[in-house]
Amino acid sequence: MTLPHSKSRRRALSALARAVSVTLTLATPMQTIAAGPEGNPSDLALRGVFEARERDWRNGAVVYQVLVDRFAPSARLEHKRDLYPAPKRLRRWDEVPRAGQYLPDQRLWSHEIDFWGGDLRSVAAGLDHVRALGADVLYLNPIHHAYTNHKYDALDYLSISPEFGTRDDLKALAADVHRRGMRLVLDGVFNHMGRNAPVFRRAEADPGSPERQWFDFAPQYPGGARTWWNAENLPELNLENPAVRAHIYGAPDSVVRSYLRDGIDGWRLDVAFDIGFAFLDELTRAAHAEKPGSLVVGEIANYPRDWFPAVDGIMHFTLRHLMLRTAAARLEPAHAAQLIGQLVSDAGIEPMLKSWLYLDNHDTPRLATVLPDVQQRRMAQVLQFTLPGSPNLYYGSELGMTGGNDPEMRAPMRWDLVRDDQPDLAYTRRLVALHQQHRALKVGNFRLLPAQHLIAFERTTDRAADTVLVLLNTSDSPVRETLLWPNSKIMDGTRLRDLLGGPEPITERVMSALLEVTVPARGAMLLAPVTTPVGGYNNYKRVQ
Repeated sequence: MTLPHSKSRRRALSALARAVSVTLTLATPMQTIAAGPEGNPSDLALRGVFEARERDWRNGAVVYQVLVDRFAPSARLEHKRDLYPAPKRLRRWDEVPRAGQYLPDQRLWSHEIDFWGGDLRSVAAGLDHVRALGADVLYLNPIHHAYTNHKYDALDYLSISPEFGTRDDLKALAADVHRRGMRLVLDGVFNHMGRNAPVFRRAEADPGSPERQWFDFAPQYPGGARTWWNAENLPELNLENPAVRAHIYGAPDSVVRSYLRDGIDGWRLDVAFDIGFAFLDELTRAAHAEKPGSLVVGEIANYPRDWFPAVDGIMHFTLRHLMLRTAAARLEPAHAAQLIGQLVSDAGIEPMLKSWLYLDNHDTPRLATVLPDVQQRRMAQVLQFTLPGSPNLYYGSELGMTGGNDPEMRAPMRWDLVRDDQPDLAYTRRLVALHQQHRALKVGNFRLLPAQHLIAFERTTDRAADTVLVLLNTSDSPVRETLLWPNSKIMDGTRLRDLLGGPEPITERVMSALLEVTVPARGAMLLAPVTTPVGGYNNYKRVQ
């Protein structure tokens, strides 16, 4: 089509760009559009998509998770020993958690009331490590006033547990986090409270109290009230009661809204799948109305597809299992790739980028315990930092800390291991840096490449130079395979460099969209196209 000059031409281009923008909205995430020498309208529209993603801090953010009691020792420990009365126990920092005994009077386990004394001020003292690692987000496990060390049994959502500090301490921490260019996300436990909560005690004692309707009392329940998974210390909230929803997120002075005004940037919602679609949607809308651009991530073990936009993102239970099983060679490569591709396609790229990719956390054995083989562990980490999403690092796992099931995985942070020559720390820093430096890994689209013996996928943006091709060989022998690379912007004869490579990173060339590549045993390659001129010649001069 030949366009007239001047204003008519600009109007026509503008109309075409708008049309392409609508098409891109309906297109699959894997779609790639070729560029003209001046950037055709489709490229301009696609460029806007990626620029918008980059402006949104929630996309591809590196998240660092902290248990406040266990992250850093308090400088005020001697002044707050009276906050840990018996049967609570205050442990030495060099002690490790051990499973305890069930305490019938307390209706919980003794290891749930072992403390190590960390607080919000000591977390602030450890922020240099978090920022040096390259994290964008500090995520705190629950800090609301509660009886146990883990704080999933809230007594009062609107106050901070005294062992941890005050809301003023939280405001100071949020300001400190923001000064370092990071964001702060809190854990919201809104499906249940603790049996010792005053509101529950009042409701239990007075059947005529309006607060009785905050919970579900009935004789068929152990302990007399409906509890989360029959744990008698955790009575479930009756979210069908409008007064409960108003307290949590509906009213201006609600929990969700007031903490956002205090300076936090989002919520991770505990057992969000138990809260359900409708109430999650209301909560997320309330958070966004209070603080546009805030993040709501749900702990959802179910298949993720239909949980958006009730939440902005999820914690990827399914993808965690796939990453670990793939790295441990428990899935055939082609099958693993098919499962990962199905999940990404069904979830959608935008929610995927905001969802948290974790390999371990406070509810699972640590990564070094699950995958003691270093090469397998490295492959799992490569997947964590190259698949679309926000990598979630559990404190201390970047140091190779070990730990089995609860409570072993909740040991105090090993600050003695924080050294530049610590191999796990060095490798994690390297992957974080690659994720942060390469636009495609942070906000790019995702497409699988057909392969039999390798895991092969690419991350792409509107620019060919951003492309990263990820290859993993989970077998015990080197694998050489011919791959079809269906990317129209990768020019014939393109040289490739391995972002994980050594002093000679140039590895292979693409010939007629085919790539013959050898991946070492239990190895990974991150291939990026070299688009700079060679001897003055640049075949990318008209392809961006």
